[in-house]
Amino acid sequence: MTTKAAKVDVVGVGLNATDILIPVKDFPVSGAKVEISSANAMLGGQVASAMAACQRWGLRTRYVGKFGEDHFAHLHRAEFARLKIETHLLTAPGCPSQQAYILVDRTGERTVLWKRDKRLTLLPEELQREWIVDAHVLHLDGHDTAAATLAAKWAREAGIPVVADLDELYPGVEELLPKIDFLITSRDIPEKLTGNHDLQTSLPEVLRRYQCRLTAATLGSDGVLAWDGARFYYAQAFHVNVVDTTGAGDTFHAGFIYGIRKGWPLQRQLEFACAAAALNCTGLGARGGIQPLERIENLMATGVRYPAALEIATPK
Repeated sequence: MTTKAAKVDVVGVGLNATDILIPVKDFPVSGAKVEISSANAMLGGQVASAMAACQRWGLRTRYVGKFGEDHFAHLHRAEFARLKIETHLLTAPGCPSQQAYILVDRTGERTVLWKRDKRLTLLPEELQREWIVDAHVLHLDGHDTAAATLAAKWAREAGIPVVADLDELYPGVEELLPKIDFLITSRDIPEKLTGNHDLQTSLPEVLRRYQCRLTAATLGSDGVLAWDGARFYYAQAFHVNVVDTTGAGDTFHAGFIYGIRKGWPLQRQLEFACAAAALNCTGLGARGGIQPLERIENLMATGVRYPAALEIATPK
C-alpha cells in the first residue's frame, strides 16, 4: 500500500484486469485454425484504467480493488507504483487475478473473453470509509455491487459526486442506481432499465426514476448523448486511425471526471471525453493510447468528426 497523501481528486472502486491482446485480421469462424502474429499481456480494467488516465493528466488519484495471488497482481502493483497512484489493494489468497483474452480485428473492434473468480469479489466489510470520503469524486463500475453501493452511500453522505460506468446490470444494481449522480452507460443499458429503445425517452426516464443529476449513453462512433433534467447534450465522436477500441469507455469516463474537477461546462466535458477516448483507440490495449492533454485539446480543435448520428428533439 502506498503512503496516504492529501485529499485526492478522485477515488476509483472497481475492476482491474490483465488483458491478453490478440490482433487478428478477421474474427475466426467456428472450427477455424488461425495463425496469430502476437499475444500481448497488457493491464486494464474499467476503473483501474480510468484512474491511470486521470493520474497521467495530473489529477491525484486513489484506487481500491482486489487481486489474486499471482504474477499479474505484481504487474498491477508495480504499474500503480510507477504512476504514483495511491492504492488500497486487497488480495484473495490462492486465487488468480482477473484475466481477459481480447481478439482485435483489422478495424480495431474487439471481442472480449474474460474470467473472474468469485473470490475476487470486493466485499463491503473490506472497505474503509476514509478511502471514499477523503476524495472529491467517486468513480464506480458497479461490478461488486454491494461494495459499490456502500461506497456510494458514504460518498453521498459526504456530498461527494458519484460517477458510474455501467456496461452490465449486475445483481443488486437497483440499490446502487439511486446513489449515482452521473450515470454514464453503454448504449443498451437505458433500454434494459426502461424497456424503451429510444434514448431520448429512456435517458430522461432513468434520470427521473433514480434521481440522478445526469444520465448519458456512450455510442461508439456515434458519439455520446446526455440528459441533465432540462435539455439534451450531444457530442460527435472524432475520426481517428483506430487500432484497438479496448478501453475507450474507460478513457471517456476519465475524461468526464477530469472535466468535473476542472469545473467545465457539460458540453466541454463531453467533447473532451470523446477526444480522449478516440485517441486511446489509436494504441493497443486499454491504456495504450492515453494521450497528453495537449494532444486531446488539439484533436478537439482540429480533428475530423463523424457525422452527427442523432437529431435532438426539443424537450416538451
